[in-house]
Amino acid sequence: MVREFELPDVGEGVAEGELVSWLVEKGDTVSEDQPVAEVETDKALVEVPAPVNGTVRELHVDEGEVVPVGTVIISFDVEGEESEATTDEEQERAGEPEGVDTPDGTTDTRAEAEGGESTGSPEAIGADAEETATPQDRVFAPPRVRRMAREEGIDLSRLEGSGPGGRITAADVQAAASGGPAGGEAQAQLPAETAAESGATTGDSSGSGGAAVETEGRTEAGSGAEAGTGAASTSESTTPPTDLESADREKTLAAPATRRIAREKGIDINAVPTDEQREGEAFVTPEAVREYAEAQQRAQEADREAVEAGEPVGTKGTDFAEGERERREPFRGVRKRIAEAMVESKYSAPHVTHHDEVDVTELVEAREELKPRAEERGIRLTYMPFIMKAVVAALQEFPEMNAVIDEESDEIVYRDYYNVGVATATDVGLMVPVVENADEKGLLQLSSEMNELVQKARERSISPGELRGSTFTITNVGAIGGEYATPIINYPEAGILAIGAIKRKPRVMTDENGTESIEPRSVLTLSLSFDHRLIDGAIAAQFTNAVMEYLENPSLLLLE
Repeated sequence: MVREFELPDVGEGVAEGELVSWLVEKGDTVSEDQPVAEVETDKALVEVPAPVNGTVRELHVDEGEVVPVGTVIISFDVEGEESEATTDEEQERAGEPEGVDTPDGTTDTRAEAEGGESTGSPEAIGADAEETATPQDRVFAPPRVRRMAREEGIDLSRLEGSGPGGRITAADVQAAASGGPAGGEAQAQLPAETAAESGATTGDSSGSGGAAVETEGRTEAGSGAEAGTGAASTSESTTPPTDLESADREKTLAAPATRRIAREKGIDINAVPTDEQREGEAFVTPEAVREYAEAQQRAQEADREAVEAGEPVGTKGTDFAEGERERREPFRGVRKRIAEAMVESKYSAPHVTHHDEVDVTELVEAREELKPRAEERGIRLTYMPFIMKAVVAALQEFPEMNAVIDEESDEIVYRDYYNVGVATATDVGLMVPVVENADEKGLLQLSSEMNELVQKARERSISPGELRGSTFTITNVGAIGGEYATPIINYPEAGILAIGAIKRKPRVMTDENGTESIEPRSVLTLSLSFDHRLIDGAIAAQFTNAVMEYLENPSLLLLE
């Protein structure tokens, strides 16, 4: 039995994912829960497991393709289950309709081809193939180029495309709009008369019902005559063109199995070009869907090759100086999610940033003393666990900093749990692994969990659940040499603390006798951004002072 597997919802709020790589090939035997693919979402890189024991029948998605959740990505031949004699898909591939009724009331999926004639009848296959020709004036251009042409009043059929495979690019439209060469004249359209358009019929329409077709969610039964002409006009048409023009219809007739093929290939059935009609409406066959899908794939491959070769592909109207080079990458996945989160945060929460410095000389000494003990246990002890404990202690003193605004109910939610997010730079952008219940853990446990999460984030093996649920975030801008920053809040949190690099600076020190002297000290910079809707400047300053007190006197952390 064939089992189709759809891309699952691999994380809360995830609507699509990029299939980064297949871990299996067609014909491979897999077991249940065995990883079969790596999918990159806007949150993380996750492995998709097989749902059954079986053999890989077909991979429906190419590597690098972005697919919505719910799209069929792979199908399996399931072990221990009997295969059906003839599947819908096999019928469609053979050009046979689903459930065509015979005159005696039985259902025949083999003998009748969308009409009333048997497969042995010369009228059933290719009867009017000579009357059907593929129009030669189809133009291939991306939707954005078509919109540009409509706005400029340009007839695309009069342009010669300069893109790969003769595709019309934005530059071609711009040249035509500015009075430049508009390409050659349009080729003459060849007649595409079909039996349905001329009123001819094939087979006996009185004794058999037509194949069922769907239009916008409802099912209609076409007459046997119409079904017959549909099969005859498409079975042996001329060689399809390399590129197909996208149609733009509001209504399309097609068999249920045809619509399923379109869904599997990610094709809008209303965009599939067709010259066939039934009951005055456009009718699409499985062959037309597959032909259109292949044309779209060829165009995408041509675009990628053109970009790699440095050729212009679909520019948005920006003129570049001669000799200037550029490189384009898809704006999606984690990078796009970061951008969306930044925009949401900046435009939702009024940001204010409070800066200060703290003398951490004693903290540096304490860490140097404890570092060998941690290494004996296989733990790398950094300054971050100390800062996390100081922040948690300050959050307990100032619960506003751990609160969140529920905008739907107009309420302030004070949270009595402390999940600290640690902003981490990765090769695909910023991620924020979350150490849960940080108030319940000691220095070494915090350090161990944080190191593990950060490593998983950088390896892209972290799960979406480990990136959610933070109540306050810390980001280390000093790791690459920075001091001060104006970090953007990890919305909807109320605040984020950026820590700078620890540097040796001169400080005025006072001894027990009140004598002042200048000494070199280890100094850490702090930058606290907060949501001014919820946090007043005074609260932010007091919170920062509390963090500084714990960092200046690390022995106080023993009480936490």
